[in-house]
Amino acid sequence: MSKLSAICIYCGSGAGADPAFEGAAIELGQLLAREGIRLVYGGGSLGLMGAAARACLADGGKVTGIIPQFLVDKEVMLPEVTELIVTADMHERKRLMFEHSDAFVALPGGIGTLEEVVEQMTWAQLGRHAKPIMLANIAAFWDPLVTLLHHMQENAFIRPGFELSYGVANSIDDILPKMRKRLAQLAARGREAGAVDLGKM
Repeated sequence: MSKLSAICIYCGSGAGADPAFEGAAIELGQLLAREGIRLVYGGGSLGLMGAAARACLADGGKVTGIIPQFLVDKEVMLPEVTELIVTADMHERKRLMFEHSDAFVALPGGIGTLEEVVEQMTWAQLGRHAKPIMLANIAAFWDPLVTLLHHMQENAFIRPGFELSYGVANSIDDILPKMRKRLAQLAARGREAGAVDLGKM
């Protein structure tokens, strides 16, 4: 994988308390459409999920929605997406979101968003993939998580050789340049094993 052709977005099925969250979701959807990058997401029509998908579609982009059957009604599935995949369960949904994506962006969201992005960090930490992972730190939303991750490292639960590989973008415009920088680093290193801490970029 040397380019970004599809990016998975993890985000809330609600709009959140700060209008900046929805604005960022719309901006990210528009950015992916403009760059010709497919948006992969959880298939819902509500909250930040729906805002990002609709914005991408409205600007001519392509969207793949992946949603488990039991959430089709609960999250009000968005039927207008370019490609819709209905899965049997959450495990299949997460696996397919991973397989369909070259990178991951976490916009603000709840416990589901947190679980999804941390799972990708864990898989990268264990050497299962080297796809870029970015926290879209809109209105400093992810600051507490970054502080917790540093706390884990300081207390030797994230040990040398098992550093986390993720980036923090304080604006939507920072996301793609940081991801492409990571891909360039991996190519330069001949795809050697080991995590790259985008947070230090």
